[in-house]
Amino acid sequence: MFPSFVANLHNLHDYFALVLARSGHNFRAHGPLGTGMRLFVTCDPANIRHIFTTNYTNFPKGAEFSAIFDIMGGSLFTIDGELCRQQRANVKGVLSSPWKVARIAACCRDKVENNLLPLFTNMESIGTPFDMQEMMSRFMFDLAAMPLFGVDPGLVSSDMPPMDVAVAMDTVMEVGFFRHVMSASCWKLMRRLNIGPERKLRVAHTMLRGFIVDMMERRKINACHIGNDEEQEGDTVGTTLTWIFYNLAQNPNIVSIIRNELSPIASNKVAAGVDAMVIFEPDETKSLVYLKAVLYETLRLYPPAPFERKTVAADDIMPSGHELGTGDTILISLHSMGRMEGLWGKDCLNYNPDRWLSEDGNKLKYVPSHKFLAFNSGPRICLGKDIAVMQMKTVIASTLWNFDVEVMEGQSIQAKPSCILEMKNGLMVKLKKRGM
Repeated sequence: MFPSFVANLHNLHDYFALVLARSGHNFRAHGPLGTGMRLFVTCDPANIRHIFTTNYTNFPKGAEFSAIFDIMGGSLFTIDGELCRQQRANVKGVLSSPWKVARIAACCRDKVENNLLPLFTNMESIGTPFDMQEMMSRFMFDLAAMPLFGVDPGLVSSDMPPMDVAVAMDTVMEVGFFRHVMSASCWKLMRRLNIGPERKLRVAHTMLRGFIVDMMERRKINACHIGNDEEQEGDTVGTTLTWIFYNLAQNPNIVSIIRNELSPIASNKVAAGVDAMVIFEPDETKSLVYLKAVLYETLRLYPPAPFERKTVAADDIMPSGHELGTGDTILISLHSMGRMEGLWGKDCLNYNPDRWLSEDGNKLKYVPSHKFLAFNSGPRICLGKDIAVMQMKTVIASTLWNFDVEVMEGQSIQAKPSCILEMKNGLMVKLKKRGM
């Protein structure tokens, strides 16, 4: 099936979903003779539980994953084993500090009030369409950099400075995607010759290293920093926010339900003036069940990391009966998992937050992480989950209460071939201030 595999690289996530639906949630793929590529692709919850929990030590990310994301070498993103356990313990210790978490929440709230909403107000006043994906990328890049460096890069501002560093990070994820699906010998040769995607990646690496040096220099003269240990996932949160705005624009009835849930909070706030923006504090949105269901439904259909990669350390047999050999590569398709009728029912392709609610609508239904893998599962479950949810709730609540979001017609909405599920052409929108 390799020719078909290559022919669908531009649309690989949907291709995986189609093949997995037809093949019982699992299939094999082999590269051309001599490449040594042996892939097992799955979205089977039983297999996922085996890989991520039951026998997780046999399925590390592996040396090849670390090589693919070489610029992140030594980080929690690429390491395995005892070193990973130690780093996770350190991060968990940081995130268990109420002061640290409160400081991160305050940064998000202040960034929304002082930068994002004023910029939205300006865009609305002049009636200018803008790319919501770029805006969310700018916002989350600033928000992620502040705890790491104690410096705000200022990408969300009235002059909209170039976002070369964020573009460079996108390049890392795009080229990483192609490294995943081609043989290591091929991309390493291209790297040695400095051609093709590898040439583009080298420029991105230089840009990112320069940015880090600049941030560290600016931090030296900025005494008010937060700390540098928080696990931030700016790319993934920004991507999810874009998909949320897209889906809500198609479903005004869902927007109305969110606003009804926000209404008791908003009614208790005293507006400073006719044009004042209503800001929702992170603590105020924490208990909002329907808004969280909206987030989870978006993550089900549009997981920001559309696939996970694992390596087989020793021969194993999957619960599905598939035999895997040492050195085989496993691709877990999160994107496909949310689109399987056998897992989510006949309406699996419909955007329906109600599927997450209990019968009385007062709490979320329990869904095991090996079926809903957006925050990972087992020993590597996302440590920053609560922070990510808090950030998304703060942005969505404050934006939807103050503005109507209209997606411009005639756009081609499709996923970019990347390790992050960004929209290939962005998302052009217009805003209209709501009458209160």
